Amino acid sequence: MSGRILNLLLWAGVAYFCCMAIAHFFGIKLPILFVYYDTPFYAYQDKIIAFAVVAYICLFASAARSPEAVFAALVAIWVTVAGLCAVNVSDALQSVLYGKSTLVYWLQTAAIAIYALCLTVFWRQSRYSASH
Repeated sequence: MSGRILNLLLWAGVAYFCCMAIAHFFGIKLPILFVYYDTPFYAYQDKIIAFAVVAYICLFASAARSPEAVFAALVAIWVTVAGLCAVNVSDALQSVLYGKSTLVYWLQTAAIAIYALCLTVFWRQSRYSASH
């Protein structure tokens, strides 16, 4: 059962990253698809992000099809969480917020971290089930 839930979570990630790529490509600044949705940006940077997100789409689709690729997807999502945390506490972000709170960015980072935690838990459970 845990393997099935893991697979559904991975496909949900594929769908999420597809939406994120579309949002960045077209500059649709919606929270969760665009973590720093209300900060200054350059359209060309968002196009680059959209293309880079395709790597996540491919990685998560591969992980959903092949259990051997799940660990790589986990590494990618946890590095993303760590990177978002680093940005959230950075002076660079503070310099464009002009004193505004970072709470909304932390909430979005937490949502991605919860997703990463769920992936990790179900991956571990599926590995345990497969070995017993």
